[in-house]
Amino acid sequence: MIYNSTRNNNLTANSAEAVLKGIADDGGLFMIKDFGALNFDYKKLMGLPTIKMSQEILHTLLDDFSSEDMQKMVEKAYVGKFTTDELTPTVKVSNFFVTELFHGPTSAFKDVALSVLPQLMAGAKKLLGRREETVILTATSGDTGKAALEGFANAEGIRIIVFFPNEGVSAVQKAQMVTQTGENVCVCAINGNFDDAQTGVKNAFAAFNQKENKKVCLSSANSINIGRLAPQLVYYFKAYSDLLEKGEITLGEKINFVVPTGNFGNILAGYFAKCLGLPINKLVCASNANNVLTDFLTTGVYDRRRTFYKTVSPSMDILVSSNLERLLYLLSGGNDNEVAAYMKDLNEKGFYKVSDSLLAKIKETFVAGNTTDSETLKTIKEVYENDGYLCDTHTAVAVKVLKDTKLDGKSVVLSTASPYKFPTSVLTALGETPNQDEFLALEQLNKLTGIEIPKRLAELKNAAVLHKTVIEKNELIDFVFSKTEE
Repeated sequence: MIYNSTRNNNLTANSAEAVLKGIADDGGLFMIKDFGALNFDYKKLMGLPTIKMSQEILHTLLDDFSSEDMQKMVEKAYVGKFTTDELTPTVKVSNFFVTELFHGPTSAFKDVALSVLPQLMAGAKKLLGRREETVILTATSGDTGKAALEGFANAEGIRIIVFFPNEGVSAVQKAQMVTQTGENVCVCAINGNFDDAQTGVKNAFAAFNQKENKKVCLSSANSINIGRLAPQLVYYFKAYSDLLEKGEITLGEKINFVVPTGNFGNILAGYFAKCLGLPINKLVCASNANNVLTDFLTTGVYDRRRTFYKTVSPSMDILVSSNLERLLYLLSGGNDNEVAAYMKDLNEKGFYKVSDSLLAKIKETFVAGNTTDSETLKTIKEVYENDGYLCDTHTAVAVKVLKDTKLDGKSVVLSTASPYKFPTSVLTALGETPNQDEFLALEQLNKLTGIEIPKRLAELKNAAVLHKTVIEKNELIDFVFSKTEE
């Protein structure tokens, strides 16, 4: 299968190359032009175990890997690492459903993809006969960093460098990263926000591509890497299969998915699932006060020239949603010149406006809404008291937007993180005064609700801090070069 750069159709890669490179040389994202050409039958996945579903989906999208090799990689990624063999169970809450994506080793949805990506990269290196060391560069708004570190720790022939906003993640998220063990891992805080980190990483790729006599190759664990994005499709098919098995829907009935979204990768995986035939009515993009996506999906104008807010849902505190580029490419019919012009405007002017025809295509599937912090906290309290279900601050954003949106059919909210990753905010929502020590707040939330603390989070309190580096945002490229030349 051939993947094209979203900005230049002449820059191509097979699926193994796309996984290993992460991003095209021109800064574009690797993308296929036409999902319909895959002739995928979603019905064959219904009722399958989650791991088997994942194998089938990944083999379809990344066809350089044999079915047998994909099976081995997926099993190695998942077996024994999640608290349930389902990986992403679906539960009913009131008149909607919640698919829980936080049963992996770091208690966040990124585990579903980042448990598999190291296996895909190792497999790609083997297929392509690549022997040089691979260095993974990753920017994180909180969850990707730890999940990537966990997945790549001690991986042979691979090093990973993670950048996070020093004051832009929760104490639990920060502790998860700075206590990470592994001879091949590096964690660095920057004085800036997530967009600064993400832009710095993209610029580091561009600068690195201009170098001669490279000692290593760079790749990415962010969802700009198709190998990170592809595994996320599985929970859309799994949720649909769950509703079928529960008798909540009939085969072919369309349902809605409500997705708390920052970088647009999680919801884009849902669109990919729809392109593969999954009966999806609407994909609801739920945002917090950083509502750049709400405005874009409503007006067609993407404008990052706005105030950046730190919210109680920090993993969504993003103003530059990288994966939106892939949606524009698909809906424009693979028009690389059009997409390149949009990205040029975003980089140089800080905004772009899509054509009316493209906006109309977007609105056929996507609906958008946003919430305030106070509405998010109020929703946590209401859902817990009325339905006995405890949401984290990101899931609550999605629930509130769902309640504000009039949709036909059954709706599934994607729950992206355990409430224990944000105990201070959740306790505040429940009317409690949280302990200022976030690790004591974990215990406080446990005593209040009786819900078990994920084991790996409970162990953080006594873990040694191993990574203490803090840099300015304009120092990121030099930092990368210093690490890649070691």
